[in-house]
Amino acid sequence: MTRDAQDAARRRLAALADDPAVHRTPAHDLEQDAALLGRLLAVAAGRRQDGSPHGEMADDVAAGLRLFEQMRVALDQLETQVVMEARRCGMDWKQISQHQGFNSSQAASQRYQRLTTRLEEIRQGIR
Repeated sequence: MTRDAQDAARRRLAALADDPAVHRTPAHDLEQDAALLGRLLAVAAGRRQDGSPHGEMADDVAAGLRLFEQMRVALDQLETQVVMEARRCGMDWKQISQHQGFNSSQAASQRYQRLTTRLEEIRQGIR
């Protein structure tokens, strides 16, 4: 999705939620996007209970769906940054794996490698 499409999706959801689209950091973007999607779902659920037509929500729902890939990338970036910080703080892979809910240090290390590979492929335009 292009940056313009992402910004348009954010503006549309922000208008729906009466929430200004002010973004400061990737973490803040992610938090805002999640909050906007939550509000969108609440509005959609309220309209369904009222028996209102679903068609009028189609554009808003489509805008919400477009945000998911961007949110996945932002979460991947945050996770890799936190893992790198944990390593800088002296945590070993066993400790990291326990905090992430994995059964082995190898699983945590492999997850980190998959995330960094995915992010690099996205950066290079391969994905």
